[in-house]
Amino acid sequence: MDIVAEVPGYIQIFSDGTVKRFDHRAGTSPPDTSNAAFEFHDVVVDESKPITARIFVPGVVGEGRRSLLPIIAYFHGGGFCFGTTTWPSYTSFLGELCVRCRCIVISVDYRLAPEHRLPTAYEDCYASLVWMALNGAQWLEKADMSRVFLSGESAGGNIVHHLALRVLRSPIEHLKVVGLVIIHPFFGGRVRLEEENSCEDQGVVDAIDTLWRLSLPEGADQDHPFSNFKNSMGSDDEWKEFPKTIIFLAGKELLKARGIAYGALMKSKSAREVTVEIAEEEEHAYHVLFPFSQATKLLQSQIAEFMD
Repeated sequence: MDIVAEVPGYIQIFSDGTVKRFDHRAGTSPPDTSNAAFEFHDVVVDESKPITARIFVPGVVGEGRRSLLPIIAYFHGGGFCFGTTTWPSYTSFLGELCVRCRCIVISVDYRLAPEHRLPTAYEDCYASLVWMALNGAQWLEKADMSRVFLSGESAGGNIVHHLALRVLRSPIEHLKVVGLVIIHPFFGGRVRLEEENSCEDQGVVDAIDTLWRLSLPEGADQDHPFSNFKNSMGSDDEWKEFPKTIIFLAGKELLKARGIAYGALMKSKSAREVTVEIAEEEEHAYHVLFPFSQATKLLQSQIAEFMD
């Protein structure tokens, strides 16, 4: 049985269609949070697909309307092909984030490619918002559905962009998205950028190409609207309705150049606040790889400030 596609250390695709995923620098058992200032609960959003989620709630929540907490709906990265919200690093990062931002975080496990190519991830994440607004779970009783922020890193940042467009076109009753927190977004394009052509580690470029090849619809290239944000643009009126947005980029990641271009486009189109922050000395998804670092703590503080 031959390997027909691979991102070394993350995912292998075999000739018979079998998919093998690796837990790279992360496991699937949650860390000990018995003494933490937050609690988390795993829920089933849609058993038939399946879609699951992990809900993070800060320690003590008061009574009454004023005690209602904003929500961050978070979507993990992994090139649409690997990753799970149950990795300990996500639990550490998102648990601390819910405390720092004084909010409820719901982190969604959507179905992965290549078994479930795009737009499956988008559909699953939209369905999770509908579930959150109309059904939800007991741990969302203190959630303020009029203050929802969409957030995610890498592929999750891409999901945030497409989900924001979807919510504008198909509003969800009882739910209002008031902000986007996009971290190290995963975008592509058929034409190489200068930074991609000059990258010393072409293995990274090859990995990005492989992930797009595995996740995009069969026969599509990287100019597909799911990949190339320039081709996913709605009308000017839609862009003006985009909620306020903050885009976080890492200075040492290859995706930075497309992230800067995305931020520039948003600033030229949006009628609302668009901020781009670059952590110059950090690598891609550093907050997941190093959830207790000073850079991660700064990121959490910046998100909290944005939500105020």
